[in-house]
This record gives sequence, structure tokens and C-alpha cells, in this order.
Amino acid sequence: MNALLVEILRLSVWLLLLCAVFVPLERLAGIKRQAFFRPQFLADLGYYAINSIFVGLILGTPLVLLGGAVHQYLPSAMHNSIAAWPSGLRLAASLLVGEIGFYWGHRLTHQIPLLWRFHAIHHSAKEIDFLTNTRAHPVDMVFARTLGVIPVLALGLTGDSTTVTALFLVLGTLWGFFIHANVRWRFGLLERVIATPFFHRWHHTNDERRDNNYAAMLPFVDYLFGTYQSPDHWPAGYGIDAPMPASLAGQLLEPFMPVAAPMTSLDDHGSQRGGPAG
Repeated sequence: MNALLVEILRLSVWLLLLCAVFVPLERLAGIKRQAFFRPQFLADLGYYAINSIFVGLILGTPLVLLGGAVHQYLPSAMHNSIAAWPSGLRLAASLLVGEIGFYWGHRLTHQIPLLWRFHAIHHSAKEIDFLTNTRAHPVDMVFARTLGVIPVLALGLTGDSTTVTALFLVLGTLWGFFIHANVRWRFGLLERVIATPFFHRWHHTNDERRDNNYAAMLPFVDYLFGTYQSPDHWPAGYGIDAPMPASLAGQLLEPFMPVAAPMTSLDDHGSQRGGPAG
């Protein structure tokens, strides 16, 4: 119980800090004006609490154990070599390896219909701001996090360094909030190096370009695998065509509901354009 209370306090402090940073920025530099208490705000706030507690208290230990189990099967010479790397190099390698793992986890949620049923909740947001980052079904969150974190743990890239581990987790988390922020800033050539709100908005668009720009931090991974998109304008709209329950409880149950109508046909990338029916 004490651990849960501490976690709730930590999440409350984080939320206040995030609001202190992003709310003024979104008011001053928004792509478009939208209310802070927009439709789905309470549902997204619920996802923030559920996913943060779930990932932090429930998923953390299994991930470490699974990563450690895979770690044992890798050559000891590799372990020793990585352990000798300076902290900066291990952090950079952690971000790169984690990004590639996350990329493929994310891409699979668009290409496999069953996984899309869960991931469609994230894409159902028609108004996007920093809090949309945590709008994800716990199953979707677990799948993507697992594919992003397990390779890092298996390779021992964070090692025993609490600094490298903390920076890896904090940078990844903060960048997720940044790329969802409602800010109209453009960064020129830097956009080819780091993921930005513009880059990620083209992942949330509700048109044929949605099945692209899967990376969370490093766009060159999309370059590498042929899924990079960067038109010269902002998307016209966001969301999915299929209906999605308005309530948090309804959304959490939606992927488990029977399909009420035939599934929409898959596009060239293999994902359902409308998401799960019903």
C-alpha cells in the first residue's frame, strides 16, 4: 500500500510538472486552439494513471527478469565488452537499440489486426496534445514497451548504472510527451535527426500516410525501413473512421468485444483503415 501511495504521489508531481511545461507552450504556439479540458481529457487522464502505475509497479519486475534471462544466452565476451563502454556510449546505444525494438513493436500494431484493435484506441484521438501520449490500452503499452526494453536489458546496455537507466527511461518518456504536444514549431534539417510533433502528426493522420513514421525519437529508423513521410504541410485531421466508446471503461473493453460487422479490408500496409468495428 505504501508503494502504491508513493507511486500516486510521484505521478501527481510528474503531471503537475508536465502541465507547467506543456500547457503554456500549447497555449502560445498551438497548431490550432483547443481547450485544455477537451473531449476525452478525463479518459486520457485515466490512461495516464493506469498505464503509469501498471508499467511502473506491475510490468517493471517481469521485464527485468525476462531481459536478464535473455541476457544469459548471449556470449560473455559481449557482456564484458559492453560493460567496459563509457556511460555516454551505453546511453546512446540504449536509445538506438530501444528505438529499433520499439519501431518494430509499433509497426506490428498497425500490421496485425488483433494488435490494431488495441492500438486503435491511441489513434482514435481527434484532438492531440501532450497528454495523448499516455492514451493507450495497457495491452498495447505492454507490447510496445516490451519490444523496446527487452533488447536493451538483454544486451546489458544500462548495466548497473542507475544514471544510464534513469536517463534512458526519462528521455524516452519525455520525448513521447513532446512529439504529441500541440505546438506548431518546425526544426528544419534537425527534423531529419530527431522526432518532432510535425513528424509524429503524420503518424496520427487519418489518411493513407498513417502507416508511417513509427519511430519515437530517431526518424532515420523510418528512413532505414522505408516508412518515412514528411509532406510540406500539416495533416488535415486525425483519428480513425470506426466508432470508439467515449468512456474509459468502454475503450478498455472494446478490443475484447466481438466484431459486430465484417472487418474492413486491409490496405497495402496490412492495417485496418477503420480499426476494430463495433
